[in-house]
Amino acid sequence: MDHIESLESHSMHILREAYREFKSLVMLWSIGKDSTVLLWLARKAFFGHVPFPLMHIDTAYKIPEMIEYRNDIALKWHLNMIVGQNRKVLDEKKTFPDGNADRLTCCRNLKSEALKHTLSGEWPRFRLSHETGKLEPDENKEPYTGVIVGVRADEEGSRSKERHFSPRDKQNDWNVDDQPPELWNQYKTDFAPGTHIRVHPLLDWTELNIWEYIEKENIPITSLYFDRGDGRRYRSLGCYPCTNPVESEAMTTREIIGELKSGKFANIAERSGRAQDKDDGGGLETLRREGYM
Repeated sequence: MDHIESLESHSMHILREAYREFKSLVMLWSIGKDSTVLLWLARKAFFGHVPFPLMHIDTAYKIPEMIEYRNDIALKWHLNMIVGQNRKVLDEKKTFPDGNADRLTCCRNLKSEALKHTLSGEWPRFRLSHETGKLEPDENKEPYTGVIVGVRADEEGSRSKERHFSPRDKQNDWNVDDQPPELWNQYKTDFAPGTHIRVHPLLDWTELNIWEYIEKENIPITSLYFDRGDGRRYRSLGCYPCTNPVESEAMTTREIIGELKSGKFANIAERSGRAQDKDDGGGLETLRREGYM
């Protein structure tokens, strides 16, 4: 078994453990490369069927191609797709750059708060209809307390402090100093009632591993990751007012792998194009302690 196959096997083990142990389970899908690899792994782990719903928190500032890609894949793969949004803040324009909010406040409102209240069922949810291809109100108000997330330890500093099964309190707040030990692939899955659990099957993967797996499995991903003729592509995807592409002429997964292996980005952080990271002193721990993905 090579390294990529070993990572795949371990991630599918985590997914199956989560499905067995946690009944109120949902997977976050940001539409980026990591969460799309996670979705692919879930389909393989459960033989082509994803037995839990996917949730996308739509900030209304996603690049349009991302939403088109989300809907196309969800319909093609027959996914149970739930969408949440902070309509109040959007209507009141308490956002960046349209309103008077700074980037971190905007992220907190449109991502952290939207996720927290969509998971709890306190805010309206929408479901992608396979009949109409449109979002329709979701009548299910049951809370989700187990959340599968496609974060990697190498991507950003605060994520390296996570566990594969990482507890949050009832408000989804993260106590970084109180994380269970995980030794020899032994995982704590027995938590006190009311605990929210974040499950991280991709924690041990690297950016290079993700692209190698996409190449190996021929996973369809959004074209925003590739140079489309202007010598630029996105390395990390977020909201368009706060996300910038990098200089790269890579038009295929193989060319991206070549760039990573060559060391082209050795001294450039993967999320260097994400402006909110810089506003938070180069990291996301402030937001992530409050429930951010």
